[in-house]
Amino acid sequence: MTAPLSLRELDALSVDRLHGVGEERRTSLQEVEIESVFDLLTHYPRRYVDRSREAKLGEVSPGQEVMVVGDVESVKSRRTRNRRSIVEVSLSDDTGSLRLVFFNQAWRSKQLKHGLTVALFGKVDLYRGQLQMTNPLVDLVGDRTGRIIAIYPQSGKAGLTTWDIGRWSTEALRRCEHRGIVEPLPSHLLDDLQLLDRTSAFRAIHQPNSMSEVAEARNRLVLDELLRVQLVLRIRKMHRLETASGIAHRCDSPLLTSFLDHLPFELTTAQQRTMAEVKADLKTEQPMHRLLQGDVGSGKTIVALHALLVAVADGHQGALMAPTEVLADQHYLSLAELAKGLEVSDHSTLMGSRPVSIKVLTNRITGAERQRVIKGLGNGSVDLVIGTHALIQEGVTFSSLTVVVVDEQHRFGVEQRSILRERGRPDGKWPHLLVMTATPIPRTAAMTVYGDLDVSTLDELPPGRTPINTFWVSDNAETVWQQVRSEIAQGRQAYVVCPLIEESDKLDADSAETTKDLLSKGELSGVKVGLLHGRLSAIDKQRTMETFREGRLDVLVATTVIEVGVDVSNATTMVILSADRFGIAQLHQLRGRVGRGAHQSTCFLVTTDEVSEDAEARLRALEESTDGFALAERDLELRGEGTIFDQKQSGRNDLKLASLARDRVWVERARDLAATLVDESGSLEQYASLEDEVRWFIERRDDDAENLLRG
Repeated sequence: MTAPLSLRELDALSVDRLHGVGEERRTSLQEVEIESVFDLLTHYPRRYVDRSREAKLGEVSPGQEVMVVGDVESVKSRRTRNRRSIVEVSLSDDTGSLRLVFFNQAWRSKQLKHGLTVALFGKVDLYRGQLQMTNPLVDLVGDRTGRIIAIYPQSGKAGLTTWDIGRWSTEALRRCEHRGIVEPLPSHLLDDLQLLDRTSAFRAIHQPNSMSEVAEARNRLVLDELLRVQLVLRIRKMHRLETASGIAHRCDSPLLTSFLDHLPFELTTAQQRTMAEVKADLKTEQPMHRLLQGDVGSGKTIVALHALLVAVADGHQGALMAPTEVLADQHYLSLAELAKGLEVSDHSTLMGSRPVSIKVLTNRITGAERQRVIKGLGNGSVDLVIGTHALIQEGVTFSSLTVVVVDEQHRFGVEQRSILRERGRPDGKWPHLLVMTATPIPRTAAMTVYGDLDVSTLDELPPGRTPINTFWVSDNAETVWQQVRSEIAQGRQAYVVCPLIEESDKLDADSAETTKDLLSKGELSGVKVGLLHGRLSAIDKQRTMETFREGRLDVLVATTVIEVGVDVSNATTMVILSADRFGIAQLHQLRGRVGRGAHQSTCFLVTTDEVSEDAEARLRALEESTDGFALAERDLELRGEGTIFDQKQSGRNDLKLASLARDRVWVERARDLAATLVDESGSLEQYASLEDEVRWFIERRDDDAENLLRG
């Protein structure tokens, strides 16, 4: 064969085709998710050592920020009185020596062994007359030569070094030379965007002759990643515009006027603007496909209920789907309270009207009550339903479902949304869809993760929300429990969130039960302490939340089941144990459970062990800001992106090289390019190799390509 190799073909070639990759090495590579030649070529260097710019140790001076290369002469480690670790290393080359000091990085004593050659980047200081670097960046370079050395992510656990990966990448590229790697983009587009062809980009990212070559290669490969995602989203959107039709609503009924007139508070400008955007969508036969994003407490529930009532006012039905029973119950209580006193026309009643019927449907609802709710959905006597996945279980159908709100802390997949569509109306008309997220998303991330949705943003908090004081406590937790007891003495309540052990209900439940027992016998003895975790039955969860909401519990010890939606205005203190185990978004969501009433609220981020630099950056960010959008940008910088189409949790990372935080300009260009390449029917027929690549991209993630593309 002489045709260029496609990414699909490279992905079908096992990495053990390469010299030196036997069974043992293949297993090691699998541990870092390298199974194919494609995986290897996209296991990109994390940084580069430019040996033409390295400084000699005998030439450096205080105040300089430099890169040096030397040999490890000695390593010593010790602990300070407050249990902080210090590792001291002596480094030398043929011109001099340098002292290295690492604070709170005890693992460096195992990494840096006598005789190793390492590259360091950092600032040189003078300490007691000796040149020193504190906490520099470290790369192990071994005996490799060359002007630019690629440094790959390494895995001590898997026994892989940066030079192993570099050697195999070089061999893979050499063996691709005969056929080359397919170029799916027309040459005129590459010229317009000033991009390398794909074969050149892969070579330059792994074997660069200069740092400018690295930058050019990165631009091309970043665009590849972002373009594949944008093409899926564009195809999906164009297909929907081409084929879908829904129900146009009037949006001006007395029911809506009554709802707004009887609200016990003024709407924010952001809420009014967002409601207008949603109403404009609902007035057309083109089904709404909108993302509503807003910070914790920004008033998304009001906007959602208003959209649902538009359907009810026109004689149709609305549904709100939530990811957990706790959140579904919370939404039900909130919506039922807000809709109290509202009536809809019903000519079968004596007065010609009846109260709006709102029901909840979760797996907790069983027996006769479940059958009544399902029957009411089928005959139209239930106007609004709030539920979990129970809404899409076999046997649940609707009379005329025209507005769906999906509150997705974890995204519901395309498949679940399509089931609601299919069962929404007998005539196949699509319901209008409003997707809510309480995690503010940076603009570039929203364009990528939710690129097929229009975006509305609630960017102001309602008046009366009290700011939350946040403190990272690493040494003296006793002050935290004193504060909790002080708040309880004043008649208020607190949450204690247990450390995230892993994504395991059993382990996390064990952790919560242990914490409750220890606190009840120790720091919080004499206080009424309750327990909430994922292993409790639905009835027990509901009972515990009601008891806490009614003030009959002082403290609720919980796992992250309280992360979203739990709303108790009397709770003023949030204590998050082992806070370094949580991400920024999760910490911000947990913190948002307090500060919902008139009293000053406090969040304590408690850590007991040494924390990593990344964890420290996360905790400092939470201390410094309560702005969810600012934190989302910071989170993106610290954490990276992960998978975008992640409902299957396949472990495949959609963005290995691209950074939504750093590559904003390429997100925009990829989106524009996708709009150019995809025709009005949602097809890539003119670009056969690109169309095949998009299908391969979806298939390798174990997704149904046809279903995902039709969305």
